[in-house]
Amino acid sequence: MHWLTFLQLFSIDEEQLLQQQQLFQHQLQLQQQQALPDAIRNFILYFHHCLKESNVYDLHGCYENTFNKLTEKFYKNTPWPDPQTVVSPLVENDQPFVSLYTEMYYRHLYAKLQPTLEDRFASYENYCLWFNYVFDPNSPTDLELPTNWAWDIIDEFIYQFNSFSLYRSRTVRKSHNDEEISLFRERPEIWNTYSVLNVLYSFIQKSQIKEQLQAIKDGRDPDEVAGEDGSRPLYKTLGYFSLIGLLRVHTLLGDFTLALNTMENIDLNKKTKYSRVAGAQFTIYYYVGFCYMMLRRYSDAIKAFSHILLFISRTKSFHNRSAQYDSVTKRSDQMYALLAICVALCPTRLDDSIHTTLREKNGEQLARMQRGGEESLPVFEELFTFACPKFMMLGPPDYENPAANIDPLQHHLKVFMMDVKNTMLAPTLRSYLKLYTTLNIDKLATFVEISPEELRSALVVFKQKSRQVRWTEGSLLDGDVVNVSDLDIILDGDKIDISEAKIVRKFGDWFLRNSAKYYAVQDTIANKNSVAEEGKENKEHGKRRERREKNAEKNSK
Repeated sequence: MHWLTFLQLFSIDEEQLLQQQQLFQHQLQLQQQQALPDAIRNFILYFHHCLKESNVYDLHGCYENTFNKLTEKFYKNTPWPDPQTVVSPLVENDQPFVSLYTEMYYRHLYAKLQPTLEDRFASYENYCLWFNYVFDPNSPTDLELPTNWAWDIIDEFIYQFNSFSLYRSRTVRKSHNDEEISLFRERPEIWNTYSVLNVLYSFIQKSQIKEQLQAIKDGRDPDEVAGEDGSRPLYKTLGYFSLIGLLRVHTLLGDFTLALNTMENIDLNKKTKYSRVAGAQFTIYYYVGFCYMMLRRYSDAIKAFSHILLFISRTKSFHNRSAQYDSVTKRSDQMYALLAICVALCPTRLDDSIHTTLREKNGEQLARMQRGGEESLPVFEELFTFACPKFMMLGPPDYENPAANIDPLQHHLKVFMMDVKNTMLAPTLRSYLKLYTTLNIDKLATFVEISPEELRSALVVFKQKSRQVRWTEGSLLDGDVVNVSDLDIILDGDKIDISEAKIVRKFGDWFLRNSAKYYAVQDTIANKNSVAEEGKENKEHGKRRERREKNAEKNSK
């Protein structure tokens, strides 16, 4: 009887159990919605309304300003309301909006909190859901998003892919969480490299962005080659940013030539509406400059870094008010570190403001690298490790033999340092060669304290490193071989002929810069004089008033 009663108590009909679960979830949703602050509820409803009405202007305000302000006020260290249980019922299960909100939800989670492995999986699945909606061939979407938001979607998609790859490699290498490793094995499709590249290439193909950019270069109407999808703003914008995304992904995977090749249709010297997206510009010049550096094209790398760092310094007041101030500052510090490496390996005259800031940030390290020698190697390694991208593996790690997995960062650092070690004697050789027009190789070998045979090899390396491919126009991989050094040497048997090219100073730029400084000083002096004169007049006016008051008192007496 006891067992019969026990079975009767737990023999609940499946339909009743399902109804109870649904009722519980409904009650939970009501509780969460009731706990939702009015400001958040109104924001979500208005945000949804703007998206449905394609009100891009107000959508931009909600995304760029209101969302960040509400985050600081309500969710600075906690996640935003759950997309499925709270937001979805609030917007009548509008799937496109829920997917976009979920993307922002996980982006906030990555930025402010520590995502779990389940969060990483769920974020990837949400991206797949939204991309499938956008790529639906039967019903191309007329959705319009602000340009900044479209860039952030591509940027965050690649960031989370990179973050997952590093997290997986670190977990397998340390072998401290068997449960997570088993999940990695069971779900190899999650954040798969092929899937990520497929998304980026699909946006490029669907938007016909390469054909459109080529048409613009040729002076033709891009709409002629855009097609039905490419003429829609969302596809065109995501296609353009996918080109930048490919530059980043191929760099992270270590294919620097292919990374630069993906940018062949983008003219860096021409301003477009996408040039106003600061994050995209930082990404382009950082990764283009880094690829040039890894391809030993230091002159082009210096040009890329100097261009964007000058832009950052001129727009500093704007970035100080931006929500991405920290990321801009970190990226700027990384580019100054890479610039210091390139200048040490290829001495170049920089813009005065860039040179001053470089001296402030990395002056001591730059001086040690320019001196050369064994003591400079740790400085190169330190700056490279700090400033390089977070390299990742092309595929999943070896689960069976974790020790066999190679750290991509250490691999690229080793390759880079091989080139640095070949140029360790360059600063010393340069300092001696600048003193002579002809010099015997045995005499120079005595100065640098190495054998004539070793010196001959070092001079050949010096000669070879002074000639680099420099970009002028066309594809970023194109260029002409030029002498980037102010010294040129010719080995004639045991004799070294040295010629020094005098760098012509650009007096026009110098004159304009110093004229601007002069006028600034003049304005400062004029303002100080006007303030001093005004103070003097006020003082004299006060004295006259005192005299009048004293005279009035005497007359009254």
